[in-house]
Amino acid sequence: MSIWGKLGGAGFGLAIGGPIGGLLGAFAGHYLIDREGSPFGPAPRDVVLTTGLVALSAKMARADGVVACSEVEAFSRVVVVPDEDRASVERLFRLAQATTDGFQAYAAQLAKLLADEPALLDDIVDGLFLIAQADHAVHEAEIAYLREVARIFGRDEAWFEAALARHVVLPDDPYRVLGVDRSASYEELRRRYRQLVADTHPDREIARGLPPEAVKIANDRLSAINAAWDRIERERQAA
Repeated sequence: MSIWGKLGGAGFGLAIGGPIGGLLGAFAGHYLIDREGSPFGPAPRDVVLTTGLVALSAKMARADGVVACSEVEAFSRVVVVPDEDRASVERLFRLAQATTDGFQAYAAQLAKLLADEPALLDDIVDGLFLIAQADHAVHEAEIAYLREVARIFGRDEAWFEAALARHVVLPDDPYRVLGVDRSASYEELRRRYRQLVADTHPDREIARGLPPEAVKIANDRLSAINAAWDRIERERQAA
């Protein structure tokens, strides 16, 4: 079943609880309450990840004080949305924007639900960056928003700077993308690059819970890593 069909499944809101469960409950048309020992069991990771990404995207749309009419279109550039499911995604966005829960509540719940799969939290931050870039500019307010989400996810400033460098042109950009110092040896750089490629491969992303509809997040991150490595190799060979 497509992720968009799963989002309307009865019981997910009850199984998850909290702001994400409330959002899913409203979307599915069920007024559900949090309860320990839900008979439905834990919600699938792809449901948790996608709902969290929608909720944080909807809240980010207000980060710079302007709610653009293209936030769903921006989301669709990152996560594949079939035409027949577009109305459902738009409805979920509207529900998320209307909730009184702040983005911190959604981020905190995601940090807890995905604590044993921190790479999925990284995927959410990368996805948010890609959505923020949809209007060809990442605004300062959006960067502050993303920095706070990353902090709630337990990421330090060095990690965020590397993520920022993957999406925004910064001085020494290729080294920041790999999260290494410019003084690192070529062998150190190559080992780091190969590890990042292995960790980021789209097949591995799917295996750990990233829904197929969201594989673009992994593909874009891998492209940024490859571009950074190509630039570093050219610089080192020319030196």
